[in-house]
Amino acid sequence: MTDLDAFVEEMLPRLEAADTALHNGDASKRAAMWSHVDPVTLFGAAFTASGWSAIGSTFDLLASRFSNCTSWDFELLASGASGDLAYTVGIERTTASVAGAPPTAYALRVTTIFRREDGAWKVVHRHGDPYDDAAGDLVSRLASRDP
Repeated sequence: MTDLDAFVEEMLPRLEAADTALHNGDASKRAAMWSHVDPVTLFGAAFTASGWSAIGSTFDLLASRFSNCTSWDFELLASGASGDLAYTVGIERTTASVAGAPPTAYALRVTTIFRREDGAWKVVHRHGDPYDDAAGDLVSRLASRDP
């Protein structure tokens, strides 16, 4: 098995578990996947943050707005791993509720960068943006003060 194969085999299930939990109102698994050592950055579909304190608070806010995740899937389009850096690029397709509304399906284009810290892969950057019209509407609701 190559380093890339091992990375993908390890990280995709962790991403699925963390993002499913986030979309069910629990940010703890996503927080555990992220580095708490700067530099860390988030260019999210709804929110942007830099530094672990701001990113952790953003994940808590997102989790407070999401519930009832009925599906999450990641279509891996590209990935790479070399030394202590790795990345994934793909389409996330999620169906979840925002602010108690009925579950809505949406998709995001997502690039995630990982850094190996003490032998474990940690997320150090995520960029996500709407892939479809449903995502654009959902992102607007997430980012509003009254979703």
